[in-house]
Amino acid sequence: MSSQDNREQLKIESRLAQIGSVEEPVTGAVSFPIYQATAFRHPQLGKSTGFDYARTKSPTRKVLEDAIAQLESGDAGFACSSGMAALQTIFAKFGQGDHLIVSLDLYGGTYRLIEKVMSRYGVTASYVDTNDLDGIEALAQPNTKAIVIETPTNPLMMITDIEKVCTWARSKGILSIVDNTLLTPFFQRPIELGADIVVHSATKYLGGHNDVLAGLIVTKGKELSEEIAFLHNSIGAVLNPQDSWLLMRGMKTLAIRMERHQHNATRMAEYLLQHPDVESVYYPALPSHPGYDVQNRQSSGNTGIFSFKMKDARYIEPILRHIRLIAFAESLGGVESLMTYPAVQTHADIPEEIRRKVGVDEKLLRYSVGIEHIEDLIADLSRAIELAKQEIEEGVTLHG
Repeated sequence: MSSQDNREQLKIESRLAQIGSVEEPVTGAVSFPIYQATAFRHPQLGKSTGFDYARTKSPTRKVLEDAIAQLESGDAGFACSSGMAALQTIFAKFGQGDHLIVSLDLYGGTYRLIEKVMSRYGVTASYVDTNDLDGIEALAQPNTKAIVIETPTNPLMMITDIEKVCTWARSKGILSIVDNTLLTPFFQRPIELGADIVVHSATKYLGGHNDVLAGLIVTKGKELSEEIAFLHNSIGAVLNPQDSWLLMRGMKTLAIRMERHQHNATRMAEYLLQHPDVESVYYPALPSHPGYDVQNRQSSGNTGIFSFKMKDARYIEPILRHIRLIAFAESLGGVESLMTYPAVQTHADIPEEIRRKVGVDEKLLRYSVGIEHIEDLIADLSRAIELAKQEIEEGVTLHG
């Protein structure tokens, strides 16, 4: 039995910890080297080591790509310079006259890419709650080429039944693309549920330390894998060796980090659910969440990010001003806790009427819960809310 076959039988925690540990055959280094090379010698005319030019294939990047393909149960992996570069590489498959069906509650950067870039090439999109199969069916057109699913969505944590939607898409000859950024293959593997392509902003939980910008694509099927490989090489938005190594290093601790993120986020969500000044909490680990049953069926755990609404929009500015341990910053998925205001930051590119339709309004905060001690996190947010309340009562907030 080969070492590859043996690893595929290991539990995912072991496979993550062992990324790159047995790939270096000369020295036996358990941390795969950073091959900072763009060109590779040919042994002779007509022969290759398998590496010719770093844009096409790089040794360090290949170890990462093989690892994510295996973790996601796919056939090929592709490492890109950012999550948006990964999406652009996939979307380059589509052109004039093609139509996409896309999750309604969508990350603002993805919406911007579709509406302000892909539209220039004649690609159109319709947005729908992708857990509403009747709604999806109503939007399908003869020129619909793909359905793009975020689950959970960002920021309102809407859950899509991946198997149900991917089964429908396959019956129609429509490609299914699932953004698995928020759960990672540790908790959810969409290809096992029927997806054709999985995409990650690897900057988030996979990297996990707010220090590497990266995107990953995983494909299922020989023909599709070859097509994405062609686009990946042709577009060239590939991940450099240093960042490939950083990403692999981050992924080695993914299992223990995701367990801690989930634990902290669940405790924090439960705390806020009972808070008298909080209107609602959006987190699929809560039994009150409408996607709770589907989430438990298709995933083995929950993400470390959720959103919540205050009862009064005047709380927002002073809360963000008074948090100390929690940083007021964009992004998510790192070991440090971050809080952001989607309406004016991550989702500012989405038109207001669409944002309000799904619930991204002036009372909503998004919280990426880190791995700090949960009691410290609760104390920090509790203090910020209390100070905000005092300012409101005294009439001195910036919102008046």
